[in-house]
Amino acid sequence: MENEVVKVWFDNGRIFIKTAAGEEKSHPLSWFPKLQNATKAVLNNFTLSPFGIHWEQLDEDLSFDGFFNYSK
Repeated sequence: MENEVVKVWFDNGRIFIKTAAGEEKSHPLSWFPKLQNATKAVLNNFTLSPFGIHWEQLDEDLSFDGFFNYSK
């Protein structure tokens, strides 16, 4: 996988990801209302796939492709 994500975390109203190569990206949670309004427990209850991050409780998905290529 080109951008293998090895870590996901939240800080100061942002979601961060880190790749195996050490690259870090972040976006404001305000771009994702379901995430912005979720509790810390729910935010931290995600699964990773080769393609993105999934929150079962929120029915929300963020693709890694979008994470690396999207900006508002």
